[in-house]
Amino acid sequence: MHDQSMVLFADADTVHAHLPYPELVAALRRAHLDASPEFSAVVATDPTGGPNSFLALTAWQPNDMIAAKLVSVFPGNRTQPSVQGLVVLFDGADGSVRLVADGAAMTFRKTAADSALGAALLSREDAEVLLVVGAGGLAPHVIAAHTSVRPSLRTVLLWNRTPARAAALATEIAVPGLHVEAVDELDGAVARADIVSCVTMSTEPLVRGELLRPGTHLDLVGSFTPAMREADDEALRRAAVFVDTHNGLERSGEIQHALATGALSPADIRGDLFQLCTGQVPARENAEEITVYKNLGGAHLDLYTARHLLKSLGVPPNHR
Repeated sequence: MHDQSMVLFADADTVHAHLPYPELVAALRRAHLDASPEFSAVVATDPTGGPNSFLALTAWQPNDMIAAKLVSVFPGNRTQPSVQGLVVLFDGADGSVRLVADGAAMTFRKTAADSALGAALLSREDAEVLLVVGAGGLAPHVIAAHTSVRPSLRTVLLWNRTPARAAALATEIAVPGLHVEAVDELDGAVARADIVSCVTMSTEPLVRGELLRPGTHLDLVGSFTPAMREADDEALRRAAVFVDTHNGLERSGEIQHALATGALSPADIRGDLFQLCTGQVPARENAEEITVYKNLGGAHLDLYTARHLLKSLGVPPNHR
């Protein structure tokens, strides 16, 4: 029996070993059948004007769990991961600390599973070609998560601003039955893809909406400030737009820019994960529709992921 007075620490290896994507995506889907926790985020940017940022996120599910995440995002890191931090899970009944977990590993797992759940609900079931834009630490997780929900995927295209990084990652991904190749030309890859997943910190749009084929699903992950954009207004204008949560739309550069230019209206955002998972809004309406999923993240997802990790480690959820 677990000693309630002990705080469990899960390092990165433990997090990755106990959060396989099929189970984690299923756990996130179940969690979205219930009411959302109260959650908030503070994003602090480098006072010197540099590219670094620090995020503090909290979520509280009454009488269940409280989660807090502290992460630094230093995209220029080469000897250290670009994302580092901690996720702490508290018991919502008595406030005790239940779990401390590696924040980078939790963020990778949570973020990739969030996008995979979006793809499971919105992408075509016969999708065969996945394009991943960006070859940083999140890219292999996005590949693993998307292929776990869409076993129809046969080809993965990788593009990165620095082609050598895409080429290196392509050699590291070894999944039976999956062809992985680095590509130098982004526009041509966008036109080939059934699912496009963007995991960059770009401040200029990379994906041109005019190139998206009918039936494509566009997964926008990387941008988390109004200054960041991974796709242009045309991509959102042509698509049925969904988000994981309506909380935090002001942080999405793509959505804010499209709203400002009139390419998108608030009513054009069809729904979020809570509405999709509970059937309050329909998902893809036909095989020709282009869908966009903006992965905003949020501490509620960290709470769900940490709660699932606690369960997978064999710890009782709490002692209400």
